[in-house]
Amino acid sequence: MNTVTKFSDHWGIVADAHIRENGFFESNNFYFLRGGISYIPNASVSVTAGYAHMWLAPTKEGWSTYADENRIYQQAQLITKIGKVSVLQRLRNEQRWQEKMANDEPTGELRFTDRIRYLASFTIPIFSNKKLPSLVLSDELLIHFGKEVVYNTFDQNRLFIGIKQNINPKLSYDLGYMNVYQEKYSGYQYDMNHTIRLFFYLNTGVKHNVPKAPEHHSGDE
Repeated sequence: MNTVTKFSDHWGIVADAHIRENGFFESNNFYFLRGGISYIPNASVSVTAGYAHMWLAPTKEGWSTYADENRIYQQAQLITKIGKVSVLQRLRNEQRWQEKMANDEPTGELRFTDRIRYLASFTIPIFSNKKLPSLVLSDELLIHFGKEVVYNTFDQNRLFIGIKQNINPKLSYDLGYMNVYQEKYSGYQYDMNHTIRLFFYLNTGVKHNVPKAPEHHSGDE
C-alpha cells in the first residue's frame, strides 16, 4: 500500500507498507514500512526524505530470527507525458544499516551501504475508456557502495509489466509480474525472483481545496 496525504498546497506525508511472501504464501520473505515528508511544488515534481525499516526473514533452513534493517532515504520524482503516455522517473538515495546474523542470532554488527536507485515507469493507455486498465512497464536499477561492497557494486534490477486501474479518483492499483535479478556480495552468485506484485495507491488531502499530489511509486522495498 502506497499513500500520499497532502496537508497544504506544497507539503505532504508519504507512507507505504509492503509484505513479500515466498511461493504462494508458503513462508515470509520480509515486512517493510516506510514514511517521509514531501515537498510538492507542482503536480509533476516532488522531493521526499524519510525513514524506513525492514524485517527480513532468514533464508537458511532451521533459522527463525528476523534481521532488522534501518534506512534513511532521499528522493526526487518527475512526472511527464509523451503523447498519451505518462512517464514517471524517480532517483532515490538510501543509507542502509543491515543487521548481521550468525547461528540464527544477531551478531551486534551492522553492514552499512549507500544505495542509489533509478526508476522509469511508463503508463500506457490501451483503451479510450479511462475506467478500463492501462498498461504499465517499468524498470528500476539499483547500485550500492560501501566498505563491504567489494565485488557487487551492481545490486539488482527490477523489471515490471502489468496493468494499472483507477478504483475511484483517490484510489488505484497495479497488478502484474516483476522480475528481480540480484547479485550477491560474492560477486559471482546471482538470484532471480519471479514475483506477482499487487500495489494499491491512495492519494488524499487533509483539506478539500488542496491540489492533488503527484503519483507516489515506491518501486517495492
